[in-house]
Amino acid sequence: MRIFEHLSELAPLAGQDIATSDWIVITQQQIDLFAQATGDHQWIHVDPQRAQEGPFGTTIAHGFLTLSLLPTFFDSALQVRDTRMGVNYGLNRVRFTAPVPVGSRLRAQLKLIACEPVAGNGQQMTWQVTVEREGGDKPVCIAESITRRYA
Repeated sequence: MRIFEHLSELAPLAGQDIATSDWIVITQQQIDLFAQATGDHQWIHVDPQRAQEGPFGTTIAHGFLTLSLLPTFFDSALQVRDTRMGVNYGLNRVRFTAPVPVGSRLRAQLKLIACEPVAGNGQQMTWQVTVEREGGDKPVCIAESITRRYA
């Protein structure tokens, strides 16, 4: 984990790789709970027997499940001690570039693209988040995430 004492330390680092998250294991239980929460019960995600005959030989995580893990990746990768609050502000671009088979281990590389002041003693940060699967030959998700933190 990379620790910053002050929010102001981030702006000079725009354009740089900042941190790497911890690994997260994707379980069938997570996939099933995500399907229940979203109503997306496509067999490729929730039917292990049928998925064995499918293109990946097993169930795969929903792309949006992978995307929903961004806050977890951020929490394990970096801390800014003088912030009182952080919020997700949005996304500019998201691509799901490879499947995430059940049992995969994922982590994210965080690159700070831009950092700009916002009202309320805050900073708006644009991050390139590259989610990789252990043993995979390409990322599973590449997203441009916009967050705000307030001191």
